[in-house]
Amino acid sequence: MVDPTLAEMGKNLNEAMKMLEDNQSGQDMVSILQLVQNLMHGEEEEETSQSYRLQNVGEQGHMALLGHSLAAYISVLDRERLRKLTTRILSDTTLWLCRLFRYENGSAYYHEDDREGLLKICRLVIHTRYEDYTLEGFNVLYNKQPVIYISSAARTGLGQALCNQLGLPLSCMCRVPCNTMFGSQHQMDVALLDRLIKDDVESGKLPLLLVANAGTPGAGHTDKLGRLKELCEQYKMWLHVEGVNLATLALGYVSSSILAATKCDSMTLTLGSWLGLPAVPAVTLYRHEDPSLSLAAGLTSSQPVEKLRALPLWLSLQYLGHDGIVERIKHASQLSQRLLENLKNLDFIKTSVEDELSSPVVVFKFFQEYSNRDQTSHAEQASTIRHPIISNEGHIYDTFNQWLGEQLAQLVPASGVDVVELEDEGTCVRFSPLMTSAGTEMQDIDQLVDCLKMKIPVLTSTLQLREEFEQEVRRTVGLLYIEDLGWPGLGVVRYNYHSDGKNDDKQEKELEKINTELLKKLNELESDLIFSLGPEFGGQKNCVYIGMVTEDLDVSELVETIAATGREIEENSRLLENMTEVVRKGIQEAQLQLQKANEERLLEEGLLRQIPVVGSVLNWFSPFQASPKGRTFNLTAGSLESTESMYVSKAQGTGSTPPPTPTSSLAKQRLPGQKAFKRSLRSSDGFSETSSISHCDDLDKLDQRPPNLSPGQEQGPLEMEGAEEQKEVAQVKTDTEDIHSDKSPPDCTKVEDQASQR
Repeated sequence: MVDPTLAEMGKNLNEAMKMLEDNQSGQDMVSILQLVQNLMHGEEEEETSQSYRLQNVGEQGHMALLGHSLAAYISVLDRERLRKLTTRILSDTTLWLCRLFRYENGSAYYHEDDREGLLKICRLVIHTRYEDYTLEGFNVLYNKQPVIYISSAARTGLGQALCNQLGLPLSCMCRVPCNTMFGSQHQMDVALLDRLIKDDVESGKLPLLLVANAGTPGAGHTDKLGRLKELCEQYKMWLHVEGVNLATLALGYVSSSILAATKCDSMTLTLGSWLGLPAVPAVTLYRHEDPSLSLAAGLTSSQPVEKLRALPLWLSLQYLGHDGIVERIKHASQLSQRLLENLKNLDFIKTSVEDELSSPVVVFKFFQEYSNRDQTSHAEQASTIRHPIISNEGHIYDTFNQWLGEQLAQLVPASGVDVVELEDEGTCVRFSPLMTSAGTEMQDIDQLVDCLKMKIPVLTSTLQLREEFEQEVRRTVGLLYIEDLGWPGLGVVRYNYHSDGKNDDKQEKELEKINTELLKKLNELESDLIFSLGPEFGGQKNCVYIGMVTEDLDVSELVETIAATGREIEENSRLLENMTEVVRKGIQEAQLQLQKANEERLLEEGLLRQIPVVGSVLNWFSPFQASPKGRTFNLTAGSLESTESMYVSKAQGTGSTPPPTPTSSLAKQRLPGQKAFKRSLRSSDGFSETSSISHCDDLDKLDQRPPNLSPGQEQGPLEMEGAEEQKEVAQVKTDTEDIHSDKSPPDCTKVEDQASQR
C-alpha cells in the first residue's frame, strides 16, 4: 500500500513535469489563471461556491491585494524614484498608525510573522543594555545572563520561539504566574514578579524585557500595565505589550487599563485580523533614540524594496479612513456586548469577561450548579461522601463544553466562535470578532443565542442522566460500564461475553463480534439516540458509545434493551458455534437408531419373509402391517425425536396448534408515533405521565373484570340472552386464561371426554 500523501505528491509532480514538457514555449494567461482556480477550489465544485468564497474578501480586501501587485510593479522603478516613493509610504503609514492608536513619537516595523516584531525588539534591547555585544557577542551574555519575563497566560510556545531565534538557553526565559488570591486569574502577579526580578538581580543576572498582555490570547484580560510600567522603570527594563484589546485605543472612549499601554516602550498591532484585511503585515510600534541600534537590530532597513511591505496597509488605511477603522472596531465591541447581554439571561451559562462595557472578547462555558441540593448538608458530607458527578465534574464539563463549542461553530460558522483551554476554568467557548475576521453581524449573534438555547436542555438532561445510566448498567447482569470522561454523551457500555475457558485472542474476537452486532441492532431501532463506536482516536475498544439525550429518555428501558439484545446475540452465536458438533452427533445417533430399527423389523417379520419367493407368497396370504418408524432431528434441543406423532396427526387429519410466539418483556406499550426509549412527560402535548399510567391501569382492570360485565357497564349494563350463554362465556374465558397462564396445560384426556359428552 502506498501512502496517500506520497501518492498525491507523485501525481502533482507528474502533472508539473508533463506541463513543462508539453508547454516549453509557455502558456497563455487564461490557462494559468484557470490552473490556479482549479488548485484553489477544485474542479468538481460548483461556480456558486467559488464566487461566494471570493465575495468574502470585500472591497477593502481588494485594496490590500492590489497593494501587493503595486509593490511588485513599483520595485522596478529607478533607484531614486523608488527611494522617494517608499519613504513617503512608510512615513505616512507610521504617522497614521501612531495617531490612530495614541502612540506619540513612535517608529514602526512591518513584518509578516506577528512574533517577528518582538524578536527584533529583543535584539534592540540586547544591543542597548550590552554595549560590547557588537564586538564580543556571546561572551558578554555569558558573563551576565539576560532574563526575559513573560506571563503564564501568554501565547503557547512564545518563550521557546524567542530563545531559539536569539540563540539563548531556556533558562533565560522566566514565566510569571498569574494572580491566585486577588484580582483576575488571567492577570500577571505583579508582587510575585517583583520578587522574581530581585532574586535574578541578586544572582548576577540582568532583567532585560517584560512581555505584558492587553488582552490575553485565551480570555482577553489585560495586565496591570500601569504597575508593570513602574516596575520596569525601577529596574530599567523594556516593556512590550501585545493583545487584541489594543484595538480599542482607536475608539473615543478607552478604559484606563488599556490607555496605560500608550506609555509602554513597544507594542504589536495585528491590523489584518482586526480590520479583516487579507495579507496585511503586522506592525510593531516602538520608541528608541538611536537609529544605528535600530538598524543593527533589524528594525529599519536601507533597502527600499523592504519598505514596500507597508504599501498594502497604506492603501487599505486610505480606503477605510479614520471613521471606517473606528466603526469596524466599534462594531466588534457591540457584537460582544450583544452576546454578553443575552448570555446573562441564560441559565447554566457562566461568563468570563474583564470589562463588560468595552471588552471585545467574550468567554463563556456551560456550568450547572447543584442549587437544588442542600448546601449545608453537602458541605458537611464533602469530606466523607462525594457525589460521583461532582468528583469528576471538571473533566465532564471540559468534555461537554468542547462538544458545545464544536456544535456552535458548525451551526453558526459566521460567528467565528472557537474552543479555548484556560488554566483555571478549563475548556471554554470564546467569541472574539476582532481575531476571527468572520464578518459577523447582529443576526449571527441572535442565531448563535438561539442555537445555544437549544443545546442547553440537551446538556443538562445528559448530565443529570449520566449517573442514573451508570447505576442501571452496574446493576444489570452482563453489562460493563466503561468510564470515559472524554466522551460527550450519556455514557459507554460494553456487553460482557462469557468466555467458558477460551483463550484471550478468541475471547477478544467474540467480544468484538457481539458488541459490533449489538451496535448494529441498536441503530436499527426507531429512536433519537446516536449509538457509535466512539471517537476515532483514544476511545475504548469493543464498546457502545451513547450520545447526547433528552429529558424524556427512559434509562431503565434503554439498559434493559441493551442487555436483552446482547444476550440474544450471544445465544445465537453459541447456537451457531455448537451447531456443527450437534449435527454430527445427531447424524451418528440417527444411524445407530435406524440400524437398530432394521434389526427389530427383521425379528418381527420372521426368517421366512426374508426369502425372496417364499416371502412374497407369505406376504400375499398373510400381509404384515408395520407402523413406519422414523426420526426427526430437533436443532433447538439438539436431540432425535420419533416421527410417530407426525404420522398419527396426518392420519387423523388434525395437527397440534403451534405454541404462541413469545413476546419479549421489553416490548413496552408505546403510543402511536412514539419512538423507542421515550417516556411520557407531564409537560408534553396530548399525553402525560399520569394519563399513560391510568391508561395501563384501565387495561388491567378490563382484563380482571367479571365475565358477565362489558366495557360499557358504566353507561349501562348490556342485557345478555339467557343465563346459559353467560356461563359459556365465563367457562371459555376461564379456559383461555388457563391456557395462556404459566400453569401446566390441562389434561388432554379430560378435555376429550368433555368434548365427547357434549
